[in-house]
Amino acid sequence: MRTRTVLLVALLAALLGGAAGVAVYGPGALLHTRPGQAIALWLADREPAPAGVTVAREGDLVPPLQLPDLDGRPVALPGAWVGRPLLVNVWATWCAPCLHELPELQRFAATQGADGVQVVGIALDDAALVRDFLQRVPVRYPILIDAPGRADAGVVLGNPKGVLPYSVLIGADGRVLRRRVGPFEPGELDGFVADAR
Repeated sequence: MRTRTVLLVALLAALLGGAAGVAVYGPGALLHTRPGQAIALWLADREPAPAGVTVAREGDLVPPLQLPDLDGRPVALPGAWVGRPLLVNVWATWCAPCLHELPELQRFAATQGADGVQVVGIALDDAALVRDFLQRVPVRYPILIDAPGRADAGVVLGNPKGVLPYSVLIGADGRVLRRRVGPFEPGELDGFVADAR
């Protein structure tokens, strides 16, 4: 009985300590765990969709989007890459965690052949700022532009809370396979896209 009480007190202390850490420092490392992602996505899914906006979830077909590229030309998403799995990463130039994961996204994109997973970035930012930023920190995958707001591409792709960075894996059939809130650390991306292969 005494051992059980000690274990319950220790468990309660650990839970309170973990909750306090998340409250003070944010979810941080917790986002790099399956339970952390499950909690983050569960919380995101509790956010009601804006009126008139379809928000895609796992298993849903991605609603067609049309966004400009860096030169202002319209690009259909996912239509421009029909038949190919996509990793769509929603980011912004002012988002430090977004910038932290850019090398990992670039590394992964460079390993994909013509039939591999196509990485596509969607910057919720001003096009001129994004172009200037990419002059200093170039990436070799397509970047599209959208204005941040209650019905931006990130929201439509399953992120109604608008947390950045946000990534969604879309199968070759245009359905959402997986979603992720927060940045990828080196090596995490390969496991995340395993479902698409």
